[in-house]
Amino acid sequence: MSLSIAFTELESQLTGELYFDDLMRGLYATDASVYRMLPQAVAIPKTIDDIKKLIGFAKENHTSLIPRTAGTSLAGQCVGEGIVVDVSKHFTKIIEVNTLKKTVKVQPGVIRDALNNYLKPYGLFFGPDTSTSNRCMIGGMVGNNSSGTTSIQYGVTRDKVIELKTLLSDGSEVIFKSLNANEFHLKCKQEDTEGYVYKTIYDALISEDIQNNIKKQFPKPNIHRRNTGYAIDELIKSSTFSDEPVDFNMCKLLSGSEGTLAFTTEIILQLDDLPPNENAIIILHFKTIEACLKSVSTVMKHNLHTCEMLDRTILDLTKHNKTQQENRVFIEGEPAAILMCELKAHSESELQTEIRAFLKTVAELNLAYAFPVLRANNIFKAMELRKAGLGLLGNIIGDKKAVACIEDTAVALEDLSSYISEFTTLMKRYKQKVVYYAHAGAGELHLRPILNLKQNEDVKLFRKITTDIAHLVKKYKGSMSGEHGDGIVRAEFIPLMIGEENYKVLKQIKSAFDPNNIFNSGKIIDAYPMDQNLRYKIDRKEPEISTLFDFSASDGILREAEKCNGSGDCRKLPEFGGTMCPSYRATKNEKDTTRARANALREILTHSEKTNKFDSKVLKDVFDLCLSCKACASECPSSVDVATLKAEFQYQYQKVNGFKFKDNFFAKSTKYNKIASKAPKFYNALFQNKLSSRVIKKVLGIHSKRSLPKISKAFASHYSEYINGQIDPLNNPIKTVYLFVDEFTNYLESEIAIDAAILLTSLNYKFEFIHHEESGRSYLSKGFLDEAKQFANKNISIFKDIITKETPLIGIEPSAILTFKDEYIRLADDKDSAKQIAKHTFLIEEFIQQEIELGNITSEQFTEEAKTIKFHGHCHQKALRNQKSSFDILNLPKNYKVTIIPSGCCGMAGSFGYEKEHYSVSMQIGEQTLFPAVRKASIDTIISANGTSCRHQIKDGTRKVALHPITVLKQALQ
Repeated sequence: MSLSIAFTELESQLTGELYFDDLMRGLYATDASVYRMLPQAVAIPKTIDDIKKLIGFAKENHTSLIPRTAGTSLAGQCVGEGIVVDVSKHFTKIIEVNTLKKTVKVQPGVIRDALNNYLKPYGLFFGPDTSTSNRCMIGGMVGNNSSGTTSIQYGVTRDKVIELKTLLSDGSEVIFKSLNANEFHLKCKQEDTEGYVYKTIYDALISEDIQNNIKKQFPKPNIHRRNTGYAIDELIKSSTFSDEPVDFNMCKLLSGSEGTLAFTTEIILQLDDLPPNENAIIILHFKTIEACLKSVSTVMKHNLHTCEMLDRTILDLTKHNKTQQENRVFIEGEPAAILMCELKAHSESELQTEIRAFLKTVAELNLAYAFPVLRANNIFKAMELRKAGLGLLGNIIGDKKAVACIEDTAVALEDLSSYISEFTTLMKRYKQKVVYYAHAGAGELHLRPILNLKQNEDVKLFRKITTDIAHLVKKYKGSMSGEHGDGIVRAEFIPLMIGEENYKVLKQIKSAFDPNNIFNSGKIIDAYPMDQNLRYKIDRKEPEISTLFDFSASDGILREAEKCNGSGDCRKLPEFGGTMCPSYRATKNEKDTTRARANALREILTHSEKTNKFDSKVLKDVFDLCLSCKACASECPSSVDVATLKAEFQYQYQKVNGFKFKDNFFAKSTKYNKIASKAPKFYNALFQNKLSSRVIKKVLGIHSKRSLPKISKAFASHYSEYINGQIDPLNNPIKTVYLFVDEFTNYLESEIAIDAAILLTSLNYKFEFIHHEESGRSYLSKGFLDEAKQFANKNISIFKDIITKETPLIGIEPSAILTFKDEYIRLADDKDSAKQIAKHTFLIEEFIQQEIELGNITSEQFTEEAKTIKFHGHCHQKALRNQKSSFDILNLPKNYKVTIIPSGCCGMAGSFGYEKEHYSVSMQIGEQTLFPAVRKASIDTIISANGTSCRHQIKDGTRKVALHPITVLKQALQ
């Protein structure tokens, strides 16, 4: 039987999903490492019975299973040639909390931060805290024995796992937990796979010579971050093998085993009491890396909860990422490195005492030149900056990247300075400028060489550097794998790190657990070579790909896609804030992540042999649910702008395949709205009539439950009759501004433009309205880039000689006015003029905010009536600017109380929410945060939103009317 027939048969037997198409195989061919291996299939099981069937299938068909949760592995643990088994979608239950024992039982797909949000009311939490904690899952943390920033206080994952429910290679269900010596020996007598495993381990480890060799060869026991091979050094500490009064627990072995021994379905974790409420982070700034590292052992004498290091390379990268620009406000000068030291206490007075003692130590060291103390929200900003570190390394433009290979070494604190000195000397020999990113307090430094793994010369260096560092780590009895695991990149060095005899013991254990090698083969035992199966073909000829958008800032569209390093930030859920990625949040499908879209585009552009490489149904499928929210441009640490990638794809794809009628209609909707605006009453009656609207929706592919927008009389044709009768002429205006009345405001909600005109004039600003073209936003969203480029060129030509610092351009609709600051710069022929206009282009809220700061607008100009407002910001505003301007101007009236709804995308996204095939996802997105927040608002609360799509979505989803912030302010005028 062929494998494809076998897969078809298997698919019919599973309650979950099985994919063996090119798209899904390509999406799961990579994780966050440098490796790429096409799996045979991707399984998304729903039940334990599904996993049993997959185990049976793998055994019968001589293939393997690669367990996967969030797929953020840095060492290649989640790539392989067998069947990827993704448990992140369905195995997500928190089963039971035991407050007396302080334990929790979870499935492997539970997200670490989601678990802690759930546990908070119980006063408990799970300590290990990785940089990926808002999307990484407990199963992956167990597989990698993850650590994170808090390990110096709360230990590593292995310390917290007390019971595992697993499936062995014969499909049997086995629970591993603590056993005393008698219970252990009873297990050895069982006539089954479980009994054989216990007996094998006993026979392999009982010898005193073996135990002494383990102690001699394994990393120093005071290095608590150590993941080299299987943790047999932990097993021999039990009463079964020593005089220590410690129970044997197989979980010690399975933690860090990378899914190579058994398939875990449930996990019981030991929890800790919530840490003290009062905390502060002191940011030590250093002029040299050496000064930073010299400080570590001394500052660690204080009771630090975290001690983290970032170097200048990463700090410089934060300057070019919008989200991290806002998070780096505490940086003073240009430090070569910073050390982030967190103190916690149960009271403010206790904390202040600790801070004073810590600062005294720092002053006596005299190595740091600045040491600001951060409190409250600045702590969150600092930790978010640190967490973005590894992802930001993907922001290095070009083919040279900071490569994960030696980034997980850990040594004892007393060896840290000497180790780094030798390490630096070694790197200088290779002419390497290394990136330092460290859990310094734990003796672990994420040190990355900068290499181009597309070139054979650098691939050879990749191996040489890793080999040399392995020998250096061995010299200091350190761990080559501190917390990121062995995976592919370090597994072949395990025999060197622990000795050949100990490696044979590991092979015995693997064979006992998994005699047919079906669990994650090629990892830990009989590893894949570390310099093969790389993400990019070595010494390849770079594909020549012409685009209409200018991707020169990333060295072309392919390198823009290649910036995605797989860190998976796009998988975080709504409860963790942000906007990226709306469709994934609705479907929980990897296919709908920013990562998937970038990976799919990279795969196709690299491997397609078509003349037009964009002519791909695979790409059409993967981009289908992208809402072009642009959140990825700012929230993705690598700033992969998938919205622009999608627009370019649509444009190129339509060159070959043409366009659908509905896409053409939505792209050119302004043309039709302009006609309708000449007789708005007639068209509105037509749109609201049940019979006629049903026909219109059917013809245009609009979902039957979606309301059609109302047409308004164009602002340009009637604004003077409103303004002239209501506002006195200005004698001495503060400033002159040019008002960009976009196509959506102009033909759908021109009353907002009128409100803007009245508000500006009432506040003593002269506004000029000149004829201009539409923004081209609807054309951009449908990939009609030739037309969008024409609008860009015409608008640049119209405004280039009149928009200055003194006469700025301001706009009402974020998606329209922000094209001047985003797409126009990539599209316009006159790029210099486009960039100059962009400097002086603002959302109307931004302009008013600036004038408030200058003292030109004051609260005295507005009502003193009390009102409560809930504000929802447009995605493009969040991605390209910020919501603070809207928040600030709404707070201008003295007694207005404003809160920002912590929503991501509303789900409408222009035509996306209208289309019948997208309506369900659109409403799911709205229901995540936005709709519930609006429904909970009292009847007298003003709902405000500055996006036309957002207001439409709120109305359809909640039956409440949302007002533009400008309308709210206009109504508040004295």
